[in-house]
Amino acid sequence: MTGNHQMLALALALFSAFVAVTLGITTWVSRHRQGSAEEFYAGGRLFSPMENGFAIAGDYMSAASFLGISGLIALFGYDGLLYSVGFLVAWLVVLFLVAELVRNCGRFTLADVIAARMRERPVRIAAGTSSVTVSVLYLVAQMVGAGSLVALLLGGTSEAAQSWTVIAVGALMVIYVSLGGMRATTWIQIVKAVLLMGGAIALTVLVLVRFHGDFDQLLRTAAERSGHGDAFLAPGLRYGGDWTSRFDFISLGLALVLGTAGLPHILSRFYTVPTARAARRSVVWSIGLIGGFYLMTIVLGFGAAAIVGPQAVRGSNAAGNTAVPLLALDLGGGADSTGGTVLFAIVAAIAFATILAVVAGITLASSASVAHDLYASLRRPRAKPRSEVAVARTAAVGIGVVAIALGLLARDLNVAFLVGLAFAVAASANLPVLLYSLFWGGFTTRGAVWSVYGGLIPSVVLVLLSPVVSGSPDSLFPGVDFQYFPLQNPGLVSIPLGFLAGWLGTVTSAEDPDEAKHAETEVRSLTGAGAV
Repeated sequence: MTGNHQMLALALALFSAFVAVTLGITTWVSRHRQGSAEEFYAGGRLFSPMENGFAIAGDYMSAASFLGISGLIALFGYDGLLYSVGFLVAWLVVLFLVAELVRNCGRFTLADVIAARMRERPVRIAAGTSSVTVSVLYLVAQMVGAGSLVALLLGGTSEAAQSWTVIAVGALMVIYVSLGGMRATTWIQIVKAVLLMGGAIALTVLVLVRFHGDFDQLLRTAAERSGHGDAFLAPGLRYGGDWTSRFDFISLGLALVLGTAGLPHILSRFYTVPTARAARRSVVWSIGLIGGFYLMTIVLGFGAAAIVGPQAVRGSNAAGNTAVPLLALDLGGGADSTGGTVLFAIVAAIAFATILAVVAGITLASSASVAHDLYASLRRPRAKPRSEVAVARTAAVGIGVVAIALGLLARDLNVAFLVGLAFAVAASANLPVLLYSLFWGGFTTRGAVWSVYGGLIPSVVLVLLSPVVSGSPDSLFPGVDFQYFPLQNPGLVSIPLGFLAGWLGTVTSAEDPDEAKHAETEVRSLTGAGAV
């Protein structure tokens, strides 16, 4: 049996064990009562801050973090660090501005917070549409990560294998969500967070041991092997050539820092704990875990550049998505050694587990938006809770199909970059309306609806007109050119537009803001009085 086949067999065995355990959890949970909306969407609000903190970390540390960021650092050095810093700083926005207030104001989704003081129907339809869009973009990134990983395991870029992997991941996520709801999804996140932290710590220690604990030596070696010399450790390799790339840098930074607070699957996690205090404490837990993890991605990225070399990383996957598995192979002793085979297989299995867990969390959040916001608003009379859960289960299947189709289309893009787009849409469409609803007494229904669409439509249109979709050899459709927007990330333009549209909609609205409802929402958000 060749080294490659051994690696594949071991990785598949470990991954199958993870799938067996998680399907076991799902089956066990599905025997409990899952009929009520509270059980299905929020796991009965029974999780402790520590459990929820691990689950939030599990939800957030996606394939983009593990595979994409390390790959970008391995290829672009300092400029790849922006993702690590942006993803981490974003949590301060969540901790100080959003976590407790959202827990006190809502029940299951982002729309609950906004609809508390507005006309429900238009607001729920707008927020539900935006939540589903963000979720699908985020899902595509995870699917692409799964495809890259399997192509590497099979020792080539077998398109059929990549396609079947994307389909298999989609099918598994639908099973997790429709059978197990939030409770199963949370336990899968916790198991995965522990596995991912363990794997990252082991690899980081091995990289540092290789350089005898001398981080300076690690950076110098990475710079030498990169072919760029000291420029590898300075800003500008990816985002410094001209003004367009500098604006791209600012745009991406804005999207990463502001996007987290608008991600539907992160916001829905705050409803799984009993109180606002528990929500805040779970964010503190998650910041500790996520902070440690992102510091390790820096070591892993530069480690991949120093040990594997950017050329080898690019040769395996042009977008850099396979830098960490290749690093594991080298650290274990090389391609044909037992240590290398075992370490590679473990890392590949952890990366798969990561993708599955994150995909389950996002699918649950988006199916909740479809059922709780869109279906409940469009159907008259109001849907009964049990039928709402049935709709959520059906929606999970539909969302799975859409994500699989888009994942097959975008399989050659970097996963961290794809997640950057999802963050830009979340920061443009969800964050302005959330902040206005919580902090502006004069905010009206028209302002809320305009704010969501005023961020959502420009961000999606600008992505379609950007170099990501057409006009360059690396785009989705390299053969055509309808690129009219120069930046790869729309955040710099679309985030201010979301805030501006919300303000404009409010000041041109004939409707008087409901001051009493705002006062009630404010008291509830700050004290928790009357919170569900």
